[in-house]
Order: sequence, then C-alpha cells, then structure tokens
Amino acid sequence: MNEVRTERVGSAMLITIDRPAARNAVNAAVAAELSAALDELEASPELRVGVLTGAGGTFSAGMDLKAALQGESPEIAGRGFGGLTEAELTKPLIAAVEGFAMGGGFEMALGCDLIVAAEDAKFGLPEVKRGLIAAGGGVVRLPERIPHHIAMEILLTGEPIDGVRAGSLGLANRVVPAGETAAVALQLAEQIALNAPLALAAVKKVVRSADRWAAQRTEIARLMISADVREGMTAFAERRAPQWTGR
Repeated sequence: MNEVRTERVGSAMLITIDRPAARNAVNAAVAAELSAALDELEASPELRVGVLTGAGGTFSAGMDLKAALQGESPEIAGRGFGGLTEAELTKPLIAAVEGFAMGGGFEMALGCDLIVAAEDAKFGLPEVKRGLIAAGGGVVRLPERIPHHIAMEILLTGEPIDGVRAGSLGLANRVVPAGETAAVALQLAEQIALNAPLALAAVKKVVRSADRWAAQRTEIARLMISADVREGMTAFAERRAPQWTGR
C-alpha cells in the first residue's frame, strides 16, 4: 500500500501523504516515498512546481512515535525529516496545510517555499513536551521566519497556533477556508510555473546560500548566457508569452 500519492495537475505535482488513520504521521515508508516523489518532481522537465498536502483533512502529525519505538527512522540521510527538511530542491514547493501540522509536520511545511493554510489549521512544535527539540528544522527556521520572542514562545511552550495566527505572523502566504488549501496552492503553482525555470531555481539557490551576494553574482552570470533569458527578452519585445525551455 502506497503511503504517498502523486498526481500531475498541469505543470504541478500534487503530493499527498496518505495515512489518514495515523493523521499522516511520518514513518520510514512515508519518508522513502516522499523522497522518491520529490526526485520525480526534480527529474521531470514537464513539472515546474510541487504541492505537498495530506489526506483526510490533516497535513501531518509529525513523527510516527509507534514506528520510532520499533526502530524506524522518519529521516532520509542527507535529506532530513520525511526526506524533505534538508533536501536542496531546485523547484518550488508549496505546503497546503489542512488540520494538524505538528512537530515534523510543521517542519516539513517550513521546509517548503510557500504555505497555504486553512483557517482552522494547527501549527505546533510540541517536542519539548516529550523531552526533545524540533530538530527537523523547527529551531533553525522558525526564528528566521517570525519575530524572535513569538518563535521562542512556540518552541518553549510547545503550544500550537491556528492558521489565522500563522497568517498574521507571515508564516502563511494565504489563509483560506478549510478544504480549499490544495486548490489555492495549485493556483499559486500555476502562477509560479509561468516564470522561467532556471530563474526560479536561481532564486532558491541564492536565498538558501550562506553568502547570498556571491551566490547572486554566480547565478546571474549563468542566467545571462541562457536561452531562457534571450527568450524572455525576445518575448517581451514581441509582446507575447515566453516559451521556456529550461536551457
């Protein structure tokens, strides 16, 4: 039985964690299958953007504690929790969050480039309640995304916030009624996919670089000799939509 489903929707890949009975908690199988889905997204030139969501009205409850107690790991070497949180993807990834995004579930959402949240979604990092810390990126990324003291409150109390609060803090790009996150995320994916794939990859590379100015110089030099830049300029001059080739 597959734990992760994929569906091609135009130029986007909709990736769904499909363990609703376990609130889409991440075990070894989910991590392996999610990692494979991301590899497929990266390898396919027809796919421009990924959308990650969960089945049954829940994004993910995080690590499957029962599986962990039996020795299973929810991590993929070099790629982090769920095969996602430390993966260096070149293509944009959008989290469509319904219901619970707790622990590693929240960290997977933080590992995405954009977040669409349901109004009643619950984002939390309860690891301290279990003697742990949010080591899948939570303690690293959250203080970079929102004000320090708010991040520390979430990390130190382990208490969740809802989707509306996430939106007000700037954690979510869109906050929508429950049941609409995947559709809105796919709309965002369509907007993103209109743009040059090499440029999108360059944006991601510069943003995650330790020396962003140096990375920016390298990436712009590569882009300026690409066929896509010439196509973008030509299309503008000819008042037509560009036809990207990714070269």
